[in-house]
Amino acid sequence: MSYYASINPATGERVREFDRATDAEIESALTGAATAYREWREVSVAERADTLRLLAKAWRDHLGELAPILTVEVGKPISQARAEVSLCADIFEYYADQGPVFLEDEVLSIAGGGTAVVRTEPIGPLMGVMPWNFPYYQVVRFAAPNLISGNTLVLKHARNCPQSALAICRMFAVAGLPDGVYVNVFADSGQVGRMIADPRIRGVSLTGSERAGSAVAEIAGRHLKKFVLELGGSDPFLVLDDTDLDEVVSAAVDNRLYNAGQACTASKRFLVLDQVYDRFLTKFTEAMASVAPADPTDPSTTLGPLSSPGAVDELDEQVADAVTKGAQLLTGGHRPQGGAGAFYEPTVLAGVTPQMRAYHEELFGPVAVVHRVRSEDDAIAAANESPFGLGAAVFTGDPQQARRVAERLDVGMAWINGTSKSSPDLPFGGAKSSGVGRELGRYGIDEFTNKKLIRTVRSLTVR
Repeated sequence: MSYYASINPATGERVREFDRATDAEIESALTGAATAYREWREVSVAERADTLRLLAKAWRDHLGELAPILTVEVGKPISQARAEVSLCADIFEYYADQGPVFLEDEVLSIAGGGTAVVRTEPIGPLMGVMPWNFPYYQVVRFAAPNLISGNTLVLKHARNCPQSALAICRMFAVAGLPDGVYVNVFADSGQVGRMIADPRIRGVSLTGSERAGSAVAEIAGRHLKKFVLELGGSDPFLVLDDTDLDEVVSAAVDNRLYNAGQACTASKRFLVLDQVYDRFLTKFTEAMASVAPADPTDPSTTLGPLSSPGAVDELDEQVADAVTKGAQLLTGGHRPQGGAGAFYEPTVLAGVTPQMRAYHEELFGPVAVVHRVRSEDDAIAAANESPFGLGAAVFTGDPQQARRVAERLDVGMAWINGTSKSSPDLPFGGAKSSGVGRELGRYGIDEFTNKKLIRTVRSLTVR
């Protein structure tokens, strides 16, 4: 059986297979990236920006080709797939416009004579290890700032989205990116480890599980390589009063079910103040129960399948563990009756306790856990109890309370009266076990660059 395979999660059909890269192909990728770096770093920032604008145009022009690949490979509803392609174009365009500004020399105000300038320079070929849940977006948010910076990239994508990986390569070719500047490799974990350790690779970015992040960080640290990790999340959604409760419930359902709940930044734990709890729970459960999994190729579908039957099994085991130990199953909790595909019903659990897996683990699917909290302090304590610290949402009609609570949450991103939405100009990243470093915005361009000080002490007299 091939190492990389496209298997349609809505039907179970095995669409295409691809062999793992040979060691010779891995060596060729590393050599190509290292060779291309010496030339790409010398290309002017303005010219690199022009290439990113061509990439933005390529993604928009080929939207009709790119979006259906996501639906076939990972079951993403076609409307959400189209939105992901558009977001990628926006990211390329953002760095084409803002990258030259971010990379300008910074003149320092210093004591004494002479001048001091900080120049932002690339560091070399980078390794990217990317997941399947947003096959294009995850790659582009890593690629765009590093391409404008002058780095070159070797990319290992997830095993279940090889056609997405190849589609990305086609877009780079359409935009005229030189050979070796972006190289895709169908590598296994052992080959990835050896590539990270290779002296030609100067940094690594991974989006994935805690286990994968720990492994990558260990290898990178041992070889003194910079790394960025975007790992799991169990984002809290705090409801602190009943202001616009219907809108709050709508936001809660949309955020929990987007991409079939398979998003690190999806709200997964709903912490609701005592006096609002019963009304929120009733409305939220009814709204979740009204959504049914459906054909992801239908433009009206909002909930498609999970990525694989294995993902359904894992989620079902987490739900069963909670119910067996006394949690209330208010809706869902099952695979739909009949038919093929990795579908799972929208599910709401209450009464989840620390003895249950669902209390501590990330639920990567359309399952929500609702907790009753007695005060603002209790809500904050419950939110911060998780080992994860990616994002959080705070809903309240009191602006002072909203800011006060947001500032006390141990997360990388706090949203007030809204939920996490990726945007090219907003930094993305977490705290605690959710990762290290930032992507997107101004901060994303600084992760894999050298901040070189150029200090002129005085001018010498020419004789």
